[in-house]
Amino acid sequence: MHVIVVGCGRVGSGLATQLTAEGHSVAIVDKQASAFRRLPHGWRGQKVLGFGFDRLHLEEAGAGRADALAAVTSGDNSNILTARIARENYEIPNVVARIYDPRRAEIFQRLGIPTVPSVSWTIDQVFRRILPGGGAFDWTDSSGRLHIVERTLPAAWAGRRIVEALPEELAARMKLVGVTRSGEGLLDVDTLIGQEGDVLHLMVAAESEERFRELFGHHSLHATSPRPDTPPGGAATAGGEAAAGGEAEGAAADRRGGRWRR
Repeated sequence: MHVIVVGCGRVGSGLATQLTAEGHSVAIVDKQASAFRRLPHGWRGQKVLGFGFDRLHLEEAGAGRADALAAVTSGDNSNILTARIARENYEIPNVVARIYDPRRAEIFQRLGIPTVPSVSWTIDQVFRRILPGGGAFDWTDSSGRLHIVERTLPAAWAGRRIVEALPEELAARMKLVGVTRSGEGLLDVDTLIGQEGDVLHLMVAAESEERFRELFGHHSLHATSPRPDTPPGGAATAGGEAAAGGEAEGAAADRRGGRWRR
């Protein structure tokens, strides 16, 4: 896969490093050249100095062939614009955006873009959203037979009752236990209609792994090594991740508005 990471702070640099280690092609974009110092020596990916909402910079990063994009700057405005351009102009199938202000989650939801609030943001959560079926399970019981996993709602399930979209033959081996929508966790799922961008939390029996992969992708349910967390909140980091930089990036995006569309 070719993945574009926008923002080379703690999360962005960690994500880019992990992706290249797993054999993916990666381009990372940041407005500050000094941010690239966070990347390890000899990192094999592409570094693009610029803005994620600028089409010229996105195209330099390979947006035309990208399979996924993660907008992980500190600015909600920048992340919204970058994610929207990735979806609408380049039709990148797997897009995820970092969000600081939960009041803006509805904007992302209308665009069908999965989000994670900054307070709970981790590199592993980005993986689960930009790689189809990616990431390990979130919890397993002591026997190793029951797992809770998190997956993005398949596009074909939008507009349907989610519980009815799950195959009947898996009713005894796979249960929907919760849904995250617009940053809010929902437990009353029996009548819930799927919306693009929903994140499903499923209890899955280990013997159902093959069928699970058919539904949600080709990654196994087996555990992987944990990935580092980023600290909560808007703590200042290199690569433009200081919370105060968000509105400035959004204003710069507004000035460049004429370049969003083809």
